Amino acid sequence: MLKIRAYEDLDECRKIWQRIWPNACVFDSWSVRDCFQKQYNNRPYFLVAERHGKLCGLLALSWIEERQCFSHFPGEMWQGKTWLEQNRIAASDTDVFKTLLGCIQGVADIRYLTHESMLLDEEGMSLDETGYLFFPGQYGYSFKEYMQQFSGKSRKKLGRELDRLRALGLSMRYDNFSDVDLMFRMNLETFKKWSYFNDSRFMNAFENLFAWLHQKGLLRVTTLLLGGKEAAVDVGAFWGSSYTVLAGGTHPEFPGVAKLINFHHLEWACCQRLEEVDFLCGNFGWKERFHLTRRPLYQLHLPLEPEILQIHHAEERIACA
Repeated sequence: MLKIRAYEDLDECRKIWQRIWPNACVFDSWSVRDCFQKQYNNRPYFLVAERHGKLCGLLALSWIEERQCFSHFPGEMWQGKTWLEQNRIAASDTDVFKTLLGCIQGVADIRYLTHESMLLDEEGMSLDETGYLFFPGQYGYSFKEYMQQFSGKSRKKLGRELDRLRALGLSMRYDNFSDVDLMFRMNLETFKKWSYFNDSRFMNAFENLFAWLHQKGLLRVTTLLLGGKEAAVDVGAFWGSSYTVLAGGTHPEFPGVAKLINFHHLEWACCQRLEEVDFLCGNFGWKERFHLTRRPLYQLHLPLEPEILQIHHAEERIACA
């Protein structure tokens, strides 16, 4: 007999998450998600499947009051979109998956779902955005072999562009935590109101996230200097043998410097023999041109209009199967 319980107590939700959720990437960490939960303070709504008294599924949702819909926990919103990637619906089998979805009492808009969810061909599921990854092992951990993916003409053009920047005097600085603030400033100056950091909730969440990663020894801050001036800063996170570039900023005085620091990440990843580098969603053109591997993520939209929205407490049971 499959039973579904709904939880809204945050501490109970944490315990369930830590029992059932995988730990494959930085976005799977409760501590990472809690950085955003503390700022957005959305109401959690965890649908938990049990079979014979054992957990077998979890649909971790948050109720977004401003949009009147459910989203994946913690429901951090920026211009109508969430940011955290590699969301999933944890389910032991198709029956659990479909039962969990059937228990959603309201409109749901769940972004950046992994491909496992799409394999179920659920109604309302569609392609969302594309993530981009670099796998050094594909090139024998050789940056030189990776560069052979570009045509001779492209390599020459890139070489001339990057050599002009290097001629200004290239140097690197690593893991200077104060450069995080410099990255924030650069990003805001470049994107202005379109920057995620223009939202104080998102900004505060990221400050807490970076502080937590730094404390755990998982943070990497890469600062590229040209002629002694800070030209670009990228901030990322280690997770096992993977590295995720979380955010970055560049100085407008040095057009093309983003290419330079991104090539630096790729060469460094080859030297470190990392399993993968995740550059996240958002193409901006260069990710395709850099021959990165595409990873589609999916969106589930359930436009079910409830007569009355009810959040059920832990002791209440929903008979779904």
